[in-house]
Amino acid sequence: MQLAPAQLQQHLERGLKSLYTLHGDEPLLQQEFADTLRAAARGQGYTERTVHTVSGAHFDWSEVLASGGSLSLFADKQIIEIRVPSGKPGKDGSVALQQIAERSQGDDSTLTLVLLPRLDSMTTKGAWFGALDSFGTTVKFDAIDRRNLPAWIAQRLQQQGQRVAPGEEGQRTLQFFADRVEGNLLAAHQEIQKLGLLYPASADAASAVLSFDQVENAVLNVARYDVFKLSEAVLGGQAVRVQRMLDGLQSEGESEVLVHWALAEDIRSLKRVKDAIQAGRPMPMALRENRVWGVKEKLFERVLPQIGDTTLANLLHAAHKVDGIVKGLKQPDWPADGWQALQRLAGMVCAQCAASSPSPGRASHPVKRTVG
Repeated sequence: MQLAPAQLQQHLERGLKSLYTLHGDEPLLQQEFADTLRAAARGQGYTERTVHTVSGAHFDWSEVLASGGSLSLFADKQIIEIRVPSGKPGKDGSVALQQIAERSQGDDSTLTLVLLPRLDSMTTKGAWFGALDSFGTTVKFDAIDRRNLPAWIAQRLQQQGQRVAPGEEGQRTLQFFADRVEGNLLAAHQEIQKLGLLYPASADAASAVLSFDQVENAVLNVARYDVFKLSEAVLGGQAVRVQRMLDGLQSEGESEVLVHWALAEDIRSLKRVKDAIQAGRPMPMALRENRVWGVKEKLFERVLPQIGDTTLANLLHAAHKVDGIVKGLKQPDWPADGWQALQRLAGMVCAQCAASSPSPGRASHPVKRTVG
């Protein structure tokens, strides 16, 4: 049975189950969910806790299987946690997890938590995951989308008795906060807690309102950027965010070749889908055939009708030039520095997408970067 994270309290009112599988992108949300389950379990007499971390291909699963059938002299109920950081339990683990799932039925003395990272679609179709989902409760934790991050921050501030100013000033404060912590939810949580310590709420309601200056002075720049999120920002025409993300990726030591691959692959995908549509394929079919789905699918649907063949040909030619630059070659009329060339390529794509795909929060001007 699948359960949405937001449904936890309603779920607990109906009683704890004996098996939970938690998986997804956000360690913070997974940790908080697991903490709530543990607290509820302790309140119901689950006083003993055993943690097994699966490491390496030769992990001994027999100990995990044995712990489910044994209780100490001092406990009537126990919590068993099985952590699989790789998301790959292996052949022996697959068999063991299926056994654990099956025997969890009707076992009121053991609460089993299986903690996993984000899983690909092939893994979730495996027999072991299917058994966990069939016999227990499965909870998936998706990453907080950048568009939803300001609202998430506001909600967390409210939980500790704080809020930003109403109107445009408050929105500016939340956007600034989100820019500082994007891609790093655990650090965002820590920065929110720090604000609670620096400016604690009191009986005076006005003291709970955080000004932009207070947030700017307190919140560290702890953003972490993802190459694939960069791709979404470029296709969304978010020029200022694209520039910030490229600067962040460069400072984090990301490979220029990988960043170029992400940009170039999107250009190639746009060209392939455009060609397929012109050959008579319906857009949904063309997108599926070229493995474009999710957020990118919606972005492609917006920008493709407005981008012409000549524009795509020019973007492909530019991507070919930048491919040489990031590999050490020089190109006429292009900066010799790989990151400057990537900024220029991203700006070209972003400008075209911005012109054809207006989106909330998007800057109205393309990326501009002075190159020497």
